[in-house]
Amino acid sequence: MFVDTHAHLYHTQFDGDREAMLQRAADAGVTKLFLPNVDHDSIAAMHALADAHPERCFPMMGLHPCSVVERNDAALDEVEKLLRTGRYCAVGEIGIDLYWDKTWLKQQQDTFRRQVRWAKELRLPIVIHCRESFEGTITIVEEEKDENLRGVFHCFSGTAEEGRRILALDGFLLGIGGVITYPKSGLAQVMTELGPERCVLETDAPYLAPVPHRGKRNESSYIPLIAEALARATDRTLAEIASITAMNANTLFGQ
Repeated sequence: MFVDTHAHLYHTQFDGDREAMLQRAADAGVTKLFLPNVDHDSIAAMHALADAHPERCFPMMGLHPCSVVERNDAALDEVEKLLRTGRYCAVGEIGIDLYWDKTWLKQQQDTFRRQVRWAKELRLPIVIHCRESFEGTITIVEEEKDENLRGVFHCFSGTAEEGRRILALDGFLLGIGGVITYPKSGLAQVMTELGPERCVLETDAPYLAPVPHRGKRNESSYIPLIAEALARATDRTLAEIASITAMNANTLFGQ
């Protein structure tokens, strides 16, 4: 059995076939689906999906770094209020993204740190978006780290050195997605060094589909393709990867 620890299955790209897509995931052995929030506009659709499939779909709450603007107090007030309802399995998707725009870097840093502190207070894991921002992101995590802070670096695609720096943080995992199937990414070679013991699987659906679906809409039924690539890279069986990553996911999210 597999777990997809990061999938935007409430996205409008699935409006035409969402139930069929969920059935394909079940048929592929993907039994649990974790849903990261993005901003105010994604909340209602995420809640609707989690309410329709409470045994399979588990929502998170957070403000995505690409949704951070000059002033974020109202958005963060909403996130905090919802987090305190106890409904969510994690604080996410949060972090720093400097790929698209560096204008609001200070606001991204402050927003990330604020949400990390809520996670510590509420004893929830964090799900970290880190794009073109590894040093700044992990520095905040290292500064905030205490016995209550744990989480996953979503869509890990860094170097072995960066991976080891993440793994030096007790309670933190690497989120492995479709990038491991891209020959030029180098991630398979990195994972050969790092091993699968502190990994979880994810799709980031509808984005970052693995080979042979690269460039098309991603979905949770493709998790076994990612697992197969991680198994090859780390000289494990597919069953071992399924077991390791599912156990890690269940431990992290408490499901």
